[in-house]
Order: sequence, then structure tokens, then C-alpha cells
Amino acid sequence: MGANQLLSRMFHYQAWANEEMLAAIGGLDPERHAEERRLTLRLMNHCLVVNQIFAAHLQGIRHGYAADNTPGTPEPAELRREMAALDCWYRDYAAAITPAALAQSIPFAFTDGDDGYMTREEMLAHIVTHGGYHRGEVGRLLTQAAARQPLNAELPWDTYAVHLHRTEPARRLQGETQSA
Repeated sequence: MGANQLLSRMFHYQAWANEEMLAAIGGLDPERHAEERRLTLRLMNHCLVVNQIFAAHLQGIRHGYAADNTPGTPEPAELRREMAALDCWYRDYAAAITPAALAQSIPFAFTDGDDGYMTREEMLAHIVTHGGYHRGEVGRLLTQAAARQPLNAELPWDTYAVHLHRTEPARRLQGETQSA
């Protein structure tokens, strides 16, 4: 499996994991889970903003952000729409990029003004690992909220192995074919 094929699969996983996490956040009661809801939305919005910033770096365009989050906090439905669209962009980008382009280094500036320099492949890997880190934080907040008061959603199980086996159930057959 080549790097862009693996990255493409990782972005399919990220889209699935983001959708699962945002669905669970939607199960937080705005009154009973007010602080957890605010924090989880802020963390997922941070992921969206960072993903938008790096998408701009990859395209060689200005991103327009002065910080790694927005002043306001979007509602779950808006965040889901925006994140789904950007996840789709990353899936398509990773599937189409050539190995030579993946190796290309790109200079950029972080939102704090510090300079940075990463290959396209490193940027894509950063997006996947960065999102996983913050979804882990969100998962912890959801677990704590559920311990205090039941959620109106199932807690996500955000791992690549779970994603593969849920989206490709034939993997449970361990390479065996079903007999008729």
C-alpha cells in the first residue's frame, strides 16, 4: 500500500470518527451538560479550524485565521456540515496526490507568527493525528458527562480497527469466504 493510499484510508477513518463524535456531542443536553457541550464543541471546532488552515497551506492560499479557533462556538449541525465537507476534501486530496507531491516541502506561518516547514505528507499525517488527539479529549469529556447524567447518544468507539470492521464487516471473516 502506498503512502497516498494509506493516507486516503486514514481520511476515510477521520471522516467516520468525526461524524461519530459529533453525533455523540449532539446527545449532550444543552442545560444538563452545558459545560461539557461547550468544551466538546470548542475542541471539535479547533480541529476544523486547524484542518482549514492546513488545507490552505496545501493549496498555497491564505487561510485568513489569526488563531487556531474562532471566537464563537458553532452549533453541532453547522460543525457537522463544515467538518464533513472538509473531510471529503481531504479524502479526495489524499487519493489524488502523487508521491512526488507528497514529498514536496512547503514553508508556512503558524497563526502565532512562527515559521513552519513541512512536507505535504507530514501535513496530512498531522491532520489525522491532531484530530485523533482532540477526539480523545472529547471522548473523555463525553464519558464524564455520561457518568453524571445519561446522554441521548451512544458513546463513540474511536479507533481505526473499529472503523475498519464496521465499514468492512467481511473483515470479521478473517479472509475466509462464506459458504453458501
